[in-house]
Amino acid sequence: MNGSITRLFGLVIVLFGVLVAFTSRWTVFEAEALRDNEVNRRPVLEEERIRRGTIRSQEGRVLARSVPLRGERYGRRYPTDALAAHAIGYAFTDIGRAGLERFRNDELTGRRTELVSIIDSLLGPSNTGDDVRTTIDARAQAVAVKALDGRKGAVVALDVKTGAVRVMTSIPSYNPNGLDDPRRFRALQTDDQNSPLLNRATQAGYPPGSTFKVVTAAAALDSGRYQPGSRVNGRNGKVISGVPLNNFGSESFGDIDLTTALTNSVNTVWAEVAVKLGRSTMSEYMRRFGFETKPPLDYPDDQMIASGVRGPRGRLIPSNSRRVDLGRLAIGQERLLVTPLQMATVAQTVANGGMRVEPHLTARVTDPDGRTVDRIGTEEVEQVISPKTARQLTLMMRNVVREGTGTAAALEGITVAGKTGTAEIDIPRRINQPWFIGFAGRVAVAVTLERVQGGTGGVDAAPVAKQVLEALGQR
Repeated sequence: MNGSITRLFGLVIVLFGVLVAFTSRWTVFEAEALRDNEVNRRPVLEEERIRRGTIRSQEGRVLARSVPLRGERYGRRYPTDALAAHAIGYAFTDIGRAGLERFRNDELTGRRTELVSIIDSLLGPSNTGDDVRTTIDARAQAVAVKALDGRKGAVVALDVKTGAVRVMTSIPSYNPNGLDDPRRFRALQTDDQNSPLLNRATQAGYPPGSTFKVVTAAAALDSGRYQPGSRVNGRNGKVISGVPLNNFGSESFGDIDLTTALTNSVNTVWAEVAVKLGRSTMSEYMRRFGFETKPPLDYPDDQMIASGVRGPRGRLIPSNSRRVDLGRLAIGQERLLVTPLQMATVAQTVANGGMRVEPHLTARVTDPDGRTVDRIGTEEVEQVISPKTARQLTLMMRNVVREGTGTAAALEGITVAGKTGTAEIDIPRRINQPWFIGFAGRVAVAVTLERVQGGTGGVDAAPVAKQVLEALGQR
């Protein structure tokens, strides 16, 4: 009898333990995952009764606010319409959330830690969320939209020292107001030709063309094997990886130094430099600049992609793989696809003395009483290149704007450093992907335009960068 009771007692204990384990799993350890599960509609319905916090631009302009609806519910309105739609995103019961509205959902709905939530429930929970002040400069954002002039593309501008995202523009854009109409949302989702919901600044991968030569030059100088005055032959048709490589316009050069090679964007020079540096060196510097991993941005992870070499089905191929043509990778070819955010980070790193910092869209979070509950500071990632290398490369990039392919980005009274890129996408039809990356003062910028017939970085992208730099006070 005692043995049977003991076994029964043991079974009860085991079952009780299983009950505690599973209860703890959903209420403690995986509570956040359960709450964020798209199938779980309860938190979304509960949030309708919360006045979400206001999202503002850097200068205080309202980008998103809550308005009362029937039945003690609240809806979302976006006073600037499409101006910052991709950065701010949307929040609606029927279609969910995107952008900063999604990443900062806990703050905007007033949810903090589990302990605070328990205390709030005892004291009487507040139905008002915290406000979010972003780093976006609404005026410069508007300038970027106008400068793109309806052309498909993207602009990203970062604060050189802090990584604050001053501009994040993606065209075509969309007006988040009224997206709670399922028919309108489905129409945007199925517009494959324009993809208005796609954030081209963080989600679209483009061939970078010659802007990637900045990374190659950084690796060459920082390795100690090259100097700005090192001379390399730039003849057209030089054999790289067993195949002749041409310069833009088939222009041929003799022995030239690296400054001249960057100023004139000589393909054969930078391809040879990369081959001599080797796969491990090039791959290491790409990793340091942030390639092959998603950017550390306060933004939904599934709305960002990693920059790198893409193989079949869009899968990343390690840059040090023998399947990669190193010489052509070095000049922004060879299936290399990058985001504008990544290339803006390259420019930011050079401008910041070689130190890469985390980009961020949020400046601070304040509670309903106006108290700051979170302030986003500067987060250094790593010293990518030495300050000496950064100074040398800055002088080389300044020469590009002063007398090379980037003169259209020049500003009166302030020195601009930059690099153009013209990635040839469809050679027979002269369809190109124009680029410009650069910096002036405290601002780094990246601009790209999609599939421009006959377009070049110097003619099409550089003037956009100039206008954005001017709007951000770099005059």
